[in-house]
Amino acid sequence: MGRFGRAGVALLLALSLGVVARGAAAAEGQMTLAVHITLTPRWLDPGETESAITPFMVLYAIHDALVKPMPAGPLSPSLAESWSRSSDGLAYEFVLRPAKFHNGDPVTAEDVKFSFERAAFLTAWREK
Repeated sequence: MGRFGRAGVALLLALSLGVVARGAAAAEGQMTLAVHITLTPRWLDPGETESAITPFMVLYAIHDALVKPMPAGPLSPSLAESWSRSSDGLAYEFVLRPAKFHNGDPVTAEDVKFSFERAAFLTAWREK
């Protein structure tokens, strides 16, 4: 097992033990989860993250995606309530669910557009 595989197993074990230990003390309907990760902060930026470095379960706890892959294969709605694809497969339209940022500001289509454009810029910049 490689270094990242061992790190992933260790993270899953730590999460499992933390949930079991905290589960009894948490109020009903409330869950508190604490995770200690020793990664440089840039790796928690979804625009700069390589999936082999930061597990997506950590990123999804901090950032949301339009859709998320599920173990059975299909994509699951997340920030997007629904989506459709054009007949030529070149364009997608997403309907966003009501969501808020950590400060209470609503998430808008412009915010999602900004995130995609930023990620595309970072990718193009890295490839130069």
